[in-house]
Amino acid sequence: MKIALHVNGKASTVEVDDPKMPLLYALRNDLGLHGPRFGCGLGQCGACTVLVDGNAVRSCLLPVGKLGKAKVTTLEGLGSSTHPHPLQKAFIEEQAVQCGYCINGMIMQAKALLDTNKHPNEDEIKRALAGNLCRCGTHVRIVRAVKRAAEMA
Repeated sequence: MKIALHVNGKASTVEVDDPKMPLLYALRNDLGLHGPRFGCGLGQCGACTVLVDGNAVRSCLLPVGKLGKAKVTTLEGLGSSTHPHPLQKAFIEEQAVQCGYCINGMIMQAKALLDTNKHPNEDEIKRALAGNLCRCGTHVRIVRAVKRAAEMA
C-alpha cells in the first residue's frame, strides 16, 4: 500500500505492508531521516519526537496510515549544518549535547514549546521537557539552550 506523506516541506510516498506501521520506521527506513531515534518504542523516552502540524508527537506510536494530510517536521526539517535553526544553534553554543541520543526529542519538544510560548521561564521549559529522558546529565545545559533560543527570537 502506498501512503503519501508531507515531511519537511516535501511530498513523499512510502510503500508499507501495514498502515499501522509506526511513522518512525517510515521516516528512518524509507525516507532516510535519522534525527528521530528509536528509544523505548513505547512513547516514554521522547527520542522519536517529531512535529505533526506543529504539535510534538512520539513517532514510534503514530501509525503512518493515520497521518492523512498532516505536515510532519523532523529535526532535519528545522535547519542544516550550514544554516542551523536557532534552537540547533543554541544547543551547539551551550554544548548541550553529550551522547546525543535524546537531543532530537529535546529540540523538537522545545520547538513546540517556543512556537506557543515565545519566552518561557525556566519552570515552563523544565515542565515541557520533563517527558524526554536523558541519562547523560546535560539537563542544565539543555534548559540554558532553550532559554538562549528564546532570546534569539
